[in-house]
Amino acid sequence: MSATTFSWQRFRAMLVKESLQILRDPSTFLIAFVLPMILLFLFGYAISLDPTHIRIGIALEDSGAPALSLANSFERSRWFQVTGRRSVATLEDELTAGRIRGIVVIPADFSRRFRTTGEVAQIQVITDGALPNTAAFVAGYAEGVRASWQAAQLPQAALPVALAHRYWFNPELASRYFLIPGSIAIVMTMIGSLLTALVVAREWERGTMEAIMATPIGMPEFLATKVLPYFLLGLGSMALCTLLAIFLFGVPFRGSALGITALAAAFLVPSLGQGLLVSAVTKNQFVASQVALLSAFLPAMMLSGFLFEISSMPRWIQALSYVVPARYLIPPLQSVFLAGDLWGMFARNIAVLLGFGAVFFTIAIAATRRRIA
Repeated sequence: MSATTFSWQRFRAMLVKESLQILRDPSTFLIAFVLPMILLFLFGYAISLDPTHIRIGIALEDSGAPALSLANSFERSRWFQVTGRRSVATLEDELTAGRIRGIVVIPADFSRRFRTTGEVAQIQVITDGALPNTAAFVAGYAEGVRASWQAAQLPQAALPVALAHRYWFNPELASRYFLIPGSIAIVMTMIGSLLTALVVAREWERGTMEAIMATPIGMPEFLATKVLPYFLLGLGSMALCTLLAIFLFGVPFRGSALGITALAAAFLVPSLGQGLLVSAVTKNQFVASQVALLSAFLPAMMLSGFLFEISSMPRWIQALSYVVPARYLIPPLQSVFLAGDLWGMFARNIAVLLGFGAVFFTIAIAATRRRIA
């Protein structure tokens, strides 16, 4: 039979072979199901760092001099990066999409109340409770800006201005509400890249890969039979993590099963492709595990926005983070848990993830062919 002709019989035989190999290998189940539970517990106690240059928007509803002066104080602050002065409705969409972390609302009667003795000129700070650490810093920094402005306006008197705090999506600022969805992305990275890299590298070490490639099997059949079992395993691990997050840790789930499944499936494409590429280049389990750790796990941990605010990083590091697939999974995951299905946001990130997957699989196919030739 020609190697370019697809054979369902060969395809089923290879799937059975891969499934039996998974069942006979305890380490596969340890990585796919035990490791996620361990990571979910550990990330519940993660340490947050102090973010700077936090992106916020200003809803300036008052054109009076005091309101303009206060808005300028926020724009000059070294703690904030003000993206612009726009309406509350526009900024709410920006906050929901994760493009800003807070909104400072200066109401229409601010200047009048400021000039009226005995009245409180109140401003409002709306923050993204999906990132409670950052939300707390936004509130604290906003209070600092207000206090500094107050001292400059009336050094000898108390200015009747107060802040009203609102935390969206995570009113209690519970750290597990954003750490656990983020840790699921780390788990998916480990399952996709590490499992695939180790399993295929094991075939190279044992010499069975050459035997398989010497058969009439075509490259699409080979990749499909290698990827499909671990794709399903990854979806199963995502389901386990989601159930643990909801029923064990009490994380609210405001999205849909379709939304989280679509995100998981899209992310597994580049993750599995990266694992195949690592295995094709290394052909050794130990080397493959180290390369997978350095090229997938550590970037997902450090450069995806999971633990550290990307806007606080140097610009060249921020640029580097754009090639980390986990960066495009963590915000949608947090949204599907805490805010609901935002398909406009999901579609863009899914498209980027599928693009990464196409690149990884193309390079993996070329590398495998060169190695076999």
